[in-house]
Amino acid sequence: MLSKAKTPEEYIESIPNNRKEAVSALRKTILDNLPEGFAEVMGYGMIGYVVPHSIYPNGYHSTPKLPLPFINLASQKNHIAIYHMGIYGDKELLAWFTNEYLKQTNLKPDMGKGCIRFKKPDKIPYKLIGELISRVTVKDWIATYEKNIKR
Repeated sequence: MLSKAKTPEEYIESIPNNRKEAVSALRKTILDNLPEGFAEVMGYGMIGYVVPHSIYPNGYHSTPKLPLPFINLASQKNHIAIYHMGIYGDKELLAWFTNEYLKQTNLKPDMGKGCIRFKKPDKIPYKLIGELISRVTVKDWIATYEKNIKR
C-alpha cells in the first residue's frame, strides 16, 4: 500500500487507526536510535531513512537521482513492515537479529529477505528494533552496499 503522503506525519495520519500508535512508536524508536548522518524522508510511498546525496553523491545504483536507501517503515495491508537493507546485505547482522528476536520474544521473526513483518502491533519488540537500528552506521551501510552492489 503505497501512500502519496508528503511527510511522515501525514503518512501516519493516513493509516488505519489501529496501527497509528505502533507505527508512531516504531518511527520514534528508529529516530531515537538512528546513527548520525541518515536522513528521514518519504520514499517509495513509505517513511524512509536514507544516506543523503551530501554524504553519498552516487545515490542509489538503479536510480542515482535518489539517495541511498537504508530503512523503510510501512503499514501494509496485513501487517506493519520494516524494510532493513542492512539485514538483507549483511549475513552476520541477520544472524544476530534472528537469534536475538527468538531470545527476546520466544517467537521466530516473520521475515522476508530484508523485510520484518509485524502482524500483531502489541508484539513488536521495540527495544530490539532500536538495537538493530543502532548497529549500522552510515559508513558501515555504504561499505556493505558497495561490497554487495559491485559483485
